[in-house]
Amino acid sequence: MSRERLGCWPLTLIIVLSLLAGGVAGGLAGATAVVWLMGQNPPLTLSAATVQPSPPPPPAASPVSLPSVITLQEESATTEVVKKVGPAVVTVVNLKMPRWDFWGNLTQPRSLGSGVIIDPQGYVVTNNHVVEGNESLSVIMASGDRKDAELMGTDVFSDLAVLHIEGDNFPVAELGDSSQLQPGERVIAIGSALGNFRNTVTAGVISGLERSIAVDESFALEGLIQTDTAINHGNSGGPLVNLQGQVIGINTLIIRGDSYSRDVAEGLGFAIPSNTVRLVVEQLIAKGRVSRPFLGISHREVTPRLAAYYNLAVSQGVLVLQVAPGTPAGRAGLKVGDVIVAISGDPINPENPFINVLMRHKVGETVTLSVNRFGRELTLEVTLGERPY
Repeated sequence: MSRERLGCWPLTLIIVLSLLAGGVAGGLAGATAVVWLMGQNPPLTLSAATVQPSPPPPPAASPVSLPSVITLQEESATTEVVKKVGPAVVTVVNLKMPRWDFWGNLTQPRSLGSGVIIDPQGYVVTNNHVVEGNESLSVIMASGDRKDAELMGTDVFSDLAVLHIEGDNFPVAELGDSSQLQPGERVIAIGSALGNFRNTVTAGVISGLERSIAVDESFALEGLIQTDTAINHGNSGGPLVNLQGQVIGINTLIIRGDSYSRDVAEGLGFAIPSNTVRLVVEQLIAKGRVSRPFLGISHREVTPRLAAYYNLAVSQGVLVLQVAPGTPAGRAGLKVGDVIVAISGDPINPENPFINVLMRHKVGETVTLSVNRFGRELTLEVTLGERPY
């Protein structure tokens, strides 16, 4: 065993010396090659153009403030409308006939409403029910000045009246086109809330169109604008205004609840459309009354629900409920259960209520009624009479 170990040492020493000699020779050769290459080519440098600076961090996003901008624009529009229309809004004072009270004292009751000047010569539009039973009328201007007023005429069927005050160059409000109204459109009411809070401003939206409200058993106010704008006692006769500063309705009534179910309602106000106001006021100024064409029927507006209930063949028009004998309708052959769908080609629908279509014609004019009689189309000619008062 000892000999074997001693015999390996010479071989191991030779191998180690060979490896050391090879490493030294390789290092010298590599260094020589590097020196030669550096002499042939200069060192590589990067030009300034190739150095790209790091992009700056993106700026922090500013918070979006659209809701506040929209609110400011809407508030600005509202205030501008009030500045434009407010000076033309008046308080109507109705002093009624004196009467004896319970205690034996002679008193003169009064009622207060609103109105709006529509002509610089002093013509004021208000409600018929605001001026009913008057002994004398006056108006209180937006400025606080009080002026005597003359009643030019009234129309119970539209609940409109026109007053006149002496003077000229009065501030006026423009009548707009109520046929362009859309549910959801923002509107403003201006009037004398409770009669004492002059030029009270409230705002809301158009809640519905072409509403019909029964006034009594003989007739209903048709084609009304429904709004959730706060309308209080004393607002009657005041204007309902769009954001362009145009009067698109005259406020006429509110509903507080259902008398049958005893449900309580909020935000149910109604206004007479400006297009109806324009038609009525022109006649009241010209002759003190409205010559209303007369057929001699009682009727009800046809709706899809009514059509389904009565199994009607059409879903628009007016259903004839009664025909008075000796009237234009009776002489023309109109019958109970007929549905009048058009007058002289003008369709009767939510955009063209029956009364408005009828009002386009004159007393004594012969018109053509398009009638659906239990599914059969008929054409009847009728000469319009004048509605009795």
